[in-house]
Amino acid sequence: MLQSYGFDAWFAAHAPHMAMDGCGFARVCAVDRGAYRIRGEGGEVPAELAGRLAYHVDSPADLPCVGDWVTAQWHSDGTAAIIHRVFPRRTMLRRKTAGEGSAVQMIAANIDTAFIVQSCHYDFNPGRLERYLVMLADGGVEPVVVLTKTDLVTPDDLSNLLAVVAAVTPARVIALSSVTGAGLDALRQALAPGRTYCLLGSSGVGKTTLLNQLTKGQGQARALEGHAHATRVVSATGEGTHTTTRRQLTMLDGGALVVDTPGMREVGTVAGADGVDGGFAAIALLADHCRYADCRHEHEAGCAVRAAVDRGELAAEHYRNYLKLRKEAEFNELSRLDRRRKDKAFGKMVKSVKKHMGY
Repeated sequence: MLQSYGFDAWFAAHAPHMAMDGCGFARVCAVDRGAYRIRGEGGEVPAELAGRLAYHVDSPADLPCVGDWVTAQWHSDGTAAIIHRVFPRRTMLRRKTAGEGSAVQMIAANIDTAFIVQSCHYDFNPGRLERYLVMLADGGVEPVVVLTKTDLVTPDDLSNLLAVVAAVTPARVIALSSVTGAGLDALRQALAPGRTYCLLGSSGVGKTTLLNQLTKGQGQARALEGHAHATRVVSATGEGTHTTTRRQLTMLDGGALVVDTPGMREVGTVAGADGVDGGFAAIALLADHCRYADCRHEHEAGCAVRAAVDRGELAAEHYRNYLKLRKEAEFNELSRLDRRRKDKAFGKMVKSVKKHMGY
């Protein structure tokens, strides 16, 4: 049972350290405003956090998220549970929270492959695609690009979009239409039993429609979630209105597991410089030929990246976006270091006050 939900040898190796008397293991399959649902050997039940876990974590990002494996204690005849521990994460999807600051928001954990969904019509945005690729490289997740709503563009337009994607990433691309059904078989064939996938993209690009297509006619996914995934009518411009408000894990009839997520208006990166490099595969390859190993690809002599831009072999916009994300990553890292220094100084002050007062 647990194996069918992705509990493979990697997690089994951590099980001895995560075990607790009177507890078992389960996977988080839904999170909605602090409410959890988990699935273990006895099926899916609502769950709440143990006080020690809820109030003694270093960061909200350490709390359970969809896809996490947890140690849980069942009660009320197995109809509810308490989550005590969170397994180490093999992979993760995370972003900087919206607005200023550098807080981290978890999107999902233990994802094998993420489908980056962009519409061929109004939503296509290479810059946003690059940000998703950096997010995935930072979290160790394999990317696949999915272009939806191909029925709204001409074959020539689609060819041009595919060329733009190819210039950004060597990742696999699946172009499809939920209206005509073209490309849906290719998406289904990309799903393997026991593997966990995630749909990422802006609101209205067709993520929930895709999930409904994948679950059409099957009872298992409906029973898992308790309801169908809601969508609204697509507007005359081809822009959809997305209604997913929670992150949830669905098992398909073929045994693949899929996480649907709310649309993201902002994809703020929390990756370090290595994560940014991992999201820009072409630049990372060129960097191996730079004169200096620590080349920043800005003004250094013998920079193979800048030379490729000058020759027209690397798109100037792709290069500029790379520099922008590198600077963003460096700023975030400095912010995290500064926050740690302040936390350390505050901790020392508290200890000093307690000592002075005789505690």
